[in-house]
Amino acid sequence: MNKATEKTTQQFESVFVSPMRSYTLTALDYYDQLVSAQLDAARAYSDMAIAQARTWLDVKDPDSFKKAMETQQKTAGEFMERVKGDTEKVTSIGQSFAQDSQKMAEETTKKAVETAKQ
Repeated sequence: MNKATEKTTQQFESVFVSPMRSYTLTALDYYDQLVSAQLDAARAYSDMAIAQARTWLDVKDPDSFKKAMETQQKTAGEFMERVKGDTEKVTSIGQSFAQDSQKMAEETTKKAVETAKQ
């Protein structure tokens, strides 16, 4: 009876617990990367906004107004490039997570079938 219980425990570990642990680690890594990317983006966007606000505070005459407008156009271009890069980064993180999750699901299904045959 003890050997049967041990075998069942091992099968349960192999088919359910181990794959769930692996998936949880992968999910935690995904969320860590995603939150980190979002925080980096938020920081960059707020830095841009603050720098632009400081530029406008320096406007005192037509020349400084012209400079502020030029800076705003440059900042808008940098902002769009940053958004594009951040979007690509988040998409890549999501795709990697989806691929890893699919691979784990396939491996878990294969283990379950093999275990069921025993």
